[in-house]
Amino acid sequence: MDLTDLSGLPRLPEQLSDAVSRFARYLDAQRGHSAHTRRAYVADVTDLLRYAMRHGTTRLDAIDLALLRGWLASQSDRGLARSTLARRGASARAFLRWAHRSELVPVDPSARLASPKVPRTLPTVLDVDAASRLLDGARAAADDADEATRPLALRSWVAAELLYGAGIRVGELVSVDVGHVDSRDRLVRVLGKGGKERVVPFGIPAARAVEAWLTDGRPALATAATGDALLVGERGGRWGQRQVRESVHRLAAQAGVEDVAPHALRHSAATHLLQGGSDLRAVQEVLGHANLATTQRYTHVDAERLRSVYAQAFPRA
Repeated sequence: MDLTDLSGLPRLPEQLSDAVSRFARYLDAQRGHSAHTRRAYVADVTDLLRYAMRHGTTRLDAIDLALLRGWLASQSDRGLARSTLARRGASARAFLRWAHRSELVPVDPSARLASPKVPRTLPTVLDVDAASRLLDGARAAADDADEATRPLALRSWVAAELLYGAGIRVGELVSVDVGHVDSRDRLVRVLGKGGKERVVPFGIPAARAVEAWLTDGRPALATAATGDALLVGERGGRWGQRQVRESVHRLAAQAGVEDVAPHALRHSAATHLLQGGSDLRAVQEVLGHANLATTQRYTHVDAERLRSVYAQAFPRA
């Protein structure tokens, strides 16, 4: 989506529309946000300006703290989640900070705007046995598939193995090209959030899935339009995130484990690495977290192991 194309958004007066377009171009030039986040910011800012118009404000420099608070309150009255309200507050602050630096407004009215605190939720995690059942089920389905359905089963298997075995995000997975995978050294190169590239190792089961997919799966689906994409859809294009999610949900149901999304396989991989004794900093590098505090969320499930180590090692436990 072209962030400067606002044709699908509510119509704004020229001054406001121009400001949103310039802000969108500013966001597009930044490397710290994903395309999804940038689109959300533009939509949030447009919603704010529409709210301002409904309350008689058609100039940026007339937006004040009271209006911003009223806008967020109206979002809360609609029953939006705290996480959404927090993001919308962040969108407004980013926009008005930019507008102030760009000399479109004399002061930044959002400097004192508080957003609701988002409770820290614990990630969904499969235990080792459940993760193994899901992945073994995916492999078995590929082994048992007939000639017509084998490519699709192989694709589901390799996707699940890489999501878990490399701990990568679903958006990173669907962006992987064939040349990004080093099967000999079992490494995959991915482009993470903020355009940061990292190389992640994966294990022997994932390597077997990659080899089977490249030999028997991808050639059956690839077309002249496929390009370098590792994972290919039924029509020959790059496989999409929604299709990956549907595939993981199906694999979970077939394995009889808790219904999970692809991100839960990443969470599970992180947790199992820590349970196996991996260093927290090493796990941070594998996952591509900018902040160690994000990685530390996974330590909650390892409390039992820590208590056991404490009891064995500490003489007065």
